[in-house]
Amino acid sequence: MKIAMWSGPRNLSTALMYSFANRPDCAVLDEPFYASYLAQTGLNHPMREEILASQPNDPERVSKMLVGPNPHGHKHFYQKHMTQHMIAGVPRDWMRDVVNVFLIRHPARVIASYAAKRENPTLADIGFRQQAELFDLVASWGQKPIVIDSHDIRANPHHALNALCAAIGLPFDDAMLHWPAGGHPSDGIWARHWYGAVWKSTGFASAEGPLPKIPNHLQPVLDDALPFFESLKASAITYQRQLHERMRVTPKACPASWPRPYRQTP
Repeated sequence: MKIAMWSGPRNLSTALMYSFANRPDCAVLDEPFYASYLAQTGLNHPMREEILASQPNDPERVSKMLVGPNPHGHKHFYQKHMTQHMIAGVPRDWMRDVVNVFLIRHPARVIASYAAKRENPTLADIGFRQQAELFDLVASWGQKPIVIDSHDIRANPHHALNALCAAIGLPFDDAMLHWPAGGHPSDGIWARHWYGAVWKSTGFASAEGPLPKIPNHLQPVLDDALPFFESLKASAITYQRQLHERMRVTPKACPASWPRPYRQTP
């Protein structure tokens, strides 16, 4: 199985990559379109030259790699993608051959976290519009796009990851709940600038508190991002929803990994 996980920045995406990387049957890849994005846009991101030197700059080459053989013979291949990297001209047809999942986070939290690392983010920087466009594209092909909220993962990782695995047709593994501190060999070269907190982690952080207050000058970015987030949020899977669907379709087939107690329907 090939899994394309689509999110914007500052969105639990690296922690979720570590979660899948800790499965013995899964290879992971970190933001493979980042270098091509910088090459085509000319944006001056932190560590720009190092990023350009570390990855293929040709998006066609990247897209072929994503649907080629899984790295190191692993059964599953998890790809962490940033939606803002999918600018005009970047191939999308390869997405037909992977399971597409959309990881969302409330834009107030994204903006506050991003602004702490890079001042004055724009709507294009945080990827909500692009995420909604990719969702619509996948749906137009007849696929069922899968959406999961990072808030739900942090609130109850066991339930949320069970629901995610059920939605994509992958057996849940308890190894996904923890990982070694210190980063992962698959980290992009930019990790030392962006991944300081997650490098120290060994599991998902606890549930988030109240929404942060956004500076006045970033309020328009929040206002523009919210409709995209709310539209995606309406499709988000939950443990309860996935459990209900499992029991409705195959009442006796609820996997042993799903937490109990639950009530079977007659």
